Amino acid sequence: MAGWMLDPEYAALATDFGSLASVFALKGERLTRDPLSEVIRVERGGVRFYIKRYTGAGKGLRRYIGRPRVKAEWQNLKLFQRWGIPTAPIVAYGLERRGGAFVRGALITRELNNTLNLAELAAAQDERLKEPEWVRTISAQLASATRMMHEQGFAHNDLKWRNLLVDPQRRLFFIDCPTGAFWWGALLTRRIIKDLACLDKVAKYRLSRTQRLRFYLQYSNRAHLTAGDKRRIGEILRFFQGRE
Repeated sequence: MAGWMLDPEYAALATDFGSLASVFALKGERLTRDPLSEVIRVERGGVRFYIKRYTGAGKGLRRYIGRPRVKAEWQNLKLFQRWGIPTAPIVAYGLERRGGAFVRGALITRELNNTLNLAELAAAQDERLKEPEWVRTISAQLASATRMMHEQGFAHNDLKWRNLLVDPQRRLFFIDCPTGAFWWGALLTRRIIKDLACLDKVAKYRLSRTQRLRFYLQYSNRAHLTAGDKRRIGEILRFFQGRE
């Protein structure tokens, strides 16, 4: 059994994007590949689209129970949209099961024009990372969106600079979130620390201590650190110790 949803706005592309079978038949520029999925890029009518095709649901019993990664990914992008967190427009999505087991699935998103991910900027030592006002603007958006997720009890679980895009208008976008989920109690606390530690993993090499502190204050929505904030910052700084 296969379920597939194509946004009516893209009905003219139904020949290519109108079914799971047609999407898996598409050929394009392969960008990434791993044991569970691959990403290709195609262009139609002067617009580029990213197609993520999954042939695995995830580890262990996920093939039979729980959310397959592809379903988690499209549902999480929809959550971002609901919460007002900018993300890539969803064009189409769906999956196929056979005998209750996951067979394959796909997600298509439209390209966000003229964007680069923050990891690319960091690797290139881009001059924008040296501009205080640019950093402050991006930091404020990132802090607000991250706080919004965490206040809902949701953790991204892969909140790395490569999954954050910026455009020339200094707008920030969140992408690629197949492992994000809702948590509670100590589990949520641990996942929040992980999200913040993932962000700081690159920030500590590319931003000043003042800029990193400003981000945390923006995130916590406070003007000054509390004793609890200081304890949490210590946990963030220690999270990846010995694993880098």
